[in-house]
Amino acid sequence: MYGIPLARFNPGVHMSDIDSRLTELAARLGELLRLVDAQVTTAESCTGGGIAEAITRIPGSSAWFEAGYITYSNAQKSRQLGVAQELFGRVGAVSREVVEAMAQGAQAASGARFAVAVSGVAGPDGGSLEKPVGTVWLAWADGGSIQSCRCQFEGDRQSVRQQTVAKALDGVIRLAAGEKASEG
Repeated sequence: MYGIPLARFNPGVHMSDIDSRLTELAARLGELLRLVDAQVTTAESCTGGGIAEAITRIPGSSAWFEAGYITYSNAQKSRQLGVAQELFGRVGAVSREVVEAMAQGAQAASGARFAVAVSGVAGPDGGSLEKPVGTVWLAWADGGSIQSCRCQFEGDRQSVRQQTVAKALDGVIRLAAGEKASEG
């Protein structure tokens, strides 16, 4: 229609090394979630749905992927996930408190056992001395317990987002395996 080969839009064609790694992580997550008979939900800001996209590459993911929430604005973090508005003024969107509230809100809204939430500064703009470009907070929830960590990723916007997706998936894999999410 626009003179662009369809293969260009097929994620299975010429998959990059990082895309292959994300697909492998998502497949491993699916295997573990099927074993423990559980579902996962995502609450994403800086990744813009990248975690959910990696998960839904896997055939049969509807059995273990419950819902994905892309809450790029603070208003949507509050509206969709119940994040308290006062947190944004007090600690900012890129903070432990906000990602933990996002994960808990996604769990409550979806009913999934596991949740992962991310908020960060992917760049190239938006960084500060306190939260430079590449700063990302991640949170993982399993039932009533929650874990979180701050990461400082290097590279351009795409690289920061890809590293965030990989870390997010790896954390849920660890949780499903009975380990601490942020190790490794």
